[in-house]
Amino acid sequence: MIHSSFSPLDWLIFFGYFSLLAITSFLFSRTKISSSEEFFTAKNTMPTLAVAVSILATSQSAATFLGVPQYSYNNDFTFIGFYFSALLAVIFLAKYFVPRFYAIKAVTVYELLENRYGERAKKQVGVMFLIGRVMASGARLYIAALAVSMILFLDIGFFHMFISIALLLLGALIFTYFGGVKSVIFSDVIQALIYVSAGGVVLYYLYHSLGNIHIIDSLQQADKLRFLDTSFDGKFSLITLLSGWFLLNVAAFGLDQDMTQRVLSCKDKTEASKSLLLSIFFTIPIVLLFLAIGALLYLHYQGSEIHQSFQDEKITIFMYYILNEIPSGLRGFVTVGAIAAALSSTNSVLGALASVAVEDIYKPHKLKYEPQTPEIFFVRLSRRAVLFFASVLMLMAVVSFFWQKYAGVSLISFALGVMAFAYSGLLGVFFSAVFTKRGNQKLVLPALLGGFFTVLALQPYIFGIQIGFAWQITIGTAFAFLIMQSGTREYK
Repeated sequence: MIHSSFSPLDWLIFFGYFSLLAITSFLFSRTKISSSEEFFTAKNTMPTLAVAVSILATSQSAATFLGVPQYSYNNDFTFIGFYFSALLAVIFLAKYFVPRFYAIKAVTVYELLENRYGERAKKQVGVMFLIGRVMASGARLYIAALAVSMILFLDIGFFHMFISIALLLLGALIFTYFGGVKSVIFSDVIQALIYVSAGGVVLYYLYHSLGNIHIIDSLQQADKLRFLDTSFDGKFSLITLLSGWFLLNVAAFGLDQDMTQRVLSCKDKTEASKSLLLSIFFTIPIVLLFLAIGALLYLHYQGSEIHQSFQDEKITIFMYYILNEIPSGLRGFVTVGAIAAALSSTNSVLGALASVAVEDIYKPHKLKYEPQTPEIFFVRLSRRAVLFFASVLMLMAVVSFFWQKYAGVSLISFALGVMAFAYSGLLGVFFSAVFTKRGNQKLVLPALLGGFFTVLALQPYIFGIQIGFAWQITIGTAFAFLIMQSGTREYK
């Protein structure tokens, strides 16, 4: 039986949270921005610690907030290996990529490809990023709205879903539109504190609700406390962490403008590298916190028959617990925690999409024919781009709602994987640009598409091939890299 709807205390917490958003967005909006570069990189003035927390917040989402406990509930703690793989990835990025971004004073990471292969290469990668990120982030927005609608309205009908989508986008817009990356980074610090606090309060409540049970002994007997998988075929086994997941983290933290926009706002390459490393050091204990919630939920429901569904929609064990057992007050706090996790990933993507569209695609074209165009024109254009992509993400989230409801094939799973599919091509192109002297701009698009379609062909729903995603991205990256290596460098 589903828990009753929000109590007055829950609503008080909910509206208090949005009041906090309104006040902080007003304060951030008072900053005067004079150029699009300042809008997207804050003139390289952002504090290292704030950037690190923002990267942390961006790497999390409502799906992470609710999904990580599901993994430890079903399995163990081996998921934490993904973030130790991420630590190796950011060390790699700090050594080989971050210095190159700062050497060319990049506003977007794709300018590195312009420097190496020409302007067309930058635009091709930028367009692929825009398409993939809109699909992936629109689907992620839909999933976050599902959680918000379930908790707020105890319903996932279209009207309540639309309100939930609009709420999340509005919360993201009020920061991104006015203050650019600077206000996004500072708002991410607020969001991170809120959702981590919500997780901590839930863990504390769960721990005391279990009574006198010997938690560690019980989890050990159930084989729930395993942290390292040394098998060959495990999802987060040591070999996959050092191959496919490592590559995925390199792409996510270093080649995806959604994440690296923060890195490019630091004072210099040293501070940027520190921000990446600190973000992972901060993330590991937070992920352990949510894995611990899943482990305690396993003990809480051990021996109970539960049905993890809500109006025919599959839900995670944490969502089941929120809907059925969390008391008033705490329920409101957990709700704003889930919203905070969603906002921290949504506001970042609006800025990333706008930066690529303006800086990589439109601005060079405009300045080529009208070199005297004032910077204030591009500031206004950047804000309009943020509004445009908010509308596009809303449309994608609505499409996801109807597709999920009426189609036999899950668009959501595909859309969420689109960026991961695109990462293979990006990795192949960037590795060629950074580590070799071969390749040219004619091969960039074939390499991007080659990596994408290689990973797509390895999906079980295409040719029935059963192979883990870590191996898929490894093979896709190798194929894209070989395409780039098939041609010699073009000399001007």
